[in-house]
Amino acid sequence: MFPWWMLFVAVLPVDSVAGIDFDHDVIPVLTKAGCNTGACHGAAIGRGGFKLSLYGSDPVADYRAIVLELKGRRVNLLEPEQSLLLMKPTEAMEHGGGFRLDPESESAARLTQWIQTGARQHDLKQRPHFSRLEVSPSSAVISDPNERLNLKAVAHFSDGSVRDVTRETVFTPEDTAAIRINAQTANLQVLRDGRHIVIARYLSQVRPVEIVSPFRLPTAQDDIDDQKQVFEQKQFIDRAVNNLLTKLGIPLSKDAGDTVFLRRVTLDLTGRLPDTASFQAFFADDESRRREDLIDRLLKSDEFTEYWTLQLAKLFRIHAQPGNEIGAQRYHQWLQRQIAGNVGYDVIAKQLLTAKGDTHQVGPANFYRTVGGPREQAEFASELFMGTRLRCANCHDHPLDRWTQDDYHGLAAVFARIRSGRTVELTDNGQVMHPKTGKNAIPRIPGAMFVGDTDEPLNAFADWLVADQNPYFARAIVNRLWQTMMGRGLVEPADDLRATNPATHPKLLKELADDFVEHGFDLRHTLRLIAVSHAYARSSQSSRGNESDVRYYSHRIGQQLEPEVLADAISDVLGIPELYGEKPLGTRAVTLATPQVESETLDALGRCAREKSCELPISFAGTGGLTLKLHLFNGPILNQRIASDHGRLSHLIAAGKTNEAIVDEFYRAALSRTVTETERQFWSQQLNESRGDRRNLLEDFVWSLLTCKEFVTNH
Repeated sequence: MFPWWMLFVAVLPVDSVAGIDFDHDVIPVLTKAGCNTGACHGAAIGRGGFKLSLYGSDPVADYRAIVLELKGRRVNLLEPEQSLLLMKPTEAMEHGGGFRLDPESESAARLTQWIQTGARQHDLKQRPHFSRLEVSPSSAVISDPNERLNLKAVAHFSDGSVRDVTRETVFTPEDTAAIRINAQTANLQVLRDGRHIVIARYLSQVRPVEIVSPFRLPTAQDDIDDQKQVFEQKQFIDRAVNNLLTKLGIPLSKDAGDTVFLRRVTLDLTGRLPDTASFQAFFADDESRRREDLIDRLLKSDEFTEYWTLQLAKLFRIHAQPGNEIGAQRYHQWLQRQIAGNVGYDVIAKQLLTAKGDTHQVGPANFYRTVGGPREQAEFASELFMGTRLRCANCHDHPLDRWTQDDYHGLAAVFARIRSGRTVELTDNGQVMHPKTGKNAIPRIPGAMFVGDTDEPLNAFADWLVADQNPYFARAIVNRLWQTMMGRGLVEPADDLRATNPATHPKLLKELADDFVEHGFDLRHTLRLIAVSHAYARSSQSSRGNESDVRYYSHRIGQQLEPEVLADAISDVLGIPELYGEKPLGTRAVTLATPQVESETLDALGRCAREKSCELPISFAGTGGLTLKLHLFNGPILNQRIASDHGRLSHLIAAGKTNEAIVDEFYRAALSRTVTETERQFWSQQLNESRGDRRNLLEDFVWSLLTCKEFVTNH
């Protein structure tokens, strides 16, 4: 019986019928209809007994599945209208995936006539292959909310030919509540102001499109004057940040002021609150050089070395496996020496990748005890040193990036000859099976070349990784440095750098990376560059109209103090050190080599065990959680030590200090500032006019100070 829907199938021109090609014409139809997505037949095990490669990444396997499997029922050459490939998505036959293809569409006509002409897959050697997708515009500013934008996609082929593939390209907004796209015409409408990303997909390639709709906010003259003054600065960080803010119409917050800056930068560079000596030295300096001199002192300090050893220890996931506490200690000690000696980050990375020997003696060799197995090593190394989630290419080519299964299993093969126990050594053999071929994977540098003929592919990978021209290595670490200093990365998450997850400021990320390489992969240099910028020094108090900005650095993004930093800050303010396991009393939390050192306080504050990544999604960073709040409110972290006879409060009371003097000192110690007049009046009333034991009232004051948002965050 002839299906009714075939009466409505459009007819393609005769000259186009002869040129219908499976790879370039049929697969785009399936992708556009959503047939080969991870939620449908592109899933790892397929759906309903029918499996396609994810987004058509393996056209040879797809052709075999469609044309040859199921005894040819999916493609019926004798009765094309009876082909399951047509009847299922048009719902001429019951289909679990629902209605996916309009029978009157050009796409349905293309599938029909492909089958009618023999359902061929053209000779791969004779036809030009797809090489590049070009989308225009690649970025656009839409000021009028009623304006519409037409996107266009052009495919470039190896013989120099081009083809308009707009109809076959899938355009997907990153935020469907902000952008609406007509799937048939690629006509775009902005629904919400801001910077938005649209992902264009055709065959194996994806391209991001940036759409900016400026916020229509009333801007006061003083905001305009402030912005003009900042634009006069020559530093490329401020130029990049302020250019985008102007493009978006977001006003800037004012400078935070010296007192706030002192606390902020001291915490960011040393993980400590500024003490009285630092406070006095800072304000004794010449005002014009005060901040830069402070930054330079901090970068040269032992406290910087301790704190940034902790930062990299978290990044490298240094932790003590059972029976390897000595190895973790050696690893931490080695890392601390590198930071103290200002060793380039490229040298650090290469030493880690090429280290071998007894892990109780050779600190960096413990890198290979962080995770187990060559695939896990490949995933860890790519996330750590390249900022890429190569693990997404394990079962299929990466759906949103350039990485293939060859890249994933090839990098795993690079690590396959490493044997790690107490002694890390390179063996003569070690293979990883490529699941697609069923054969041993050939060692490969991701996205670059196979290195199967080299004696030590690991050395080849390390050399490639830290080369000046490497497009991933420098960007990955400067993005993390920026994230630590500014509250969020230019790319979030920090281990997901890819074209379809573009930086908020792509040019700035590149400039930071290039500058990092130019200055010998010097961590201190890049941290200083960020710290001296106006963008870093802005107030966390929102200006008119920029309250909702958490991505573009119009104001400071407050960050909750890390567990180790908060624990040390509480000890410093109360004047009572915390005891960590069997470490000497007075040991600071930021200096602990591993998170396995016993501490109920650090556990309550939420320290990372480092067995997995400590990089939380930005939406969860700085929230603290119920456990932290309950312990701060009711637990021994504060209450027992506030009441101690040996702490700061007891010493001040014993010295005969007035309530006002005690309030002043605790404000300086905890918040690094003086008391405002409003606060002074409030505490005077609470402490001098309230009935109750003076000691209890003062303990309540200290408790309230150490549980307030201003203390537990770096703002």
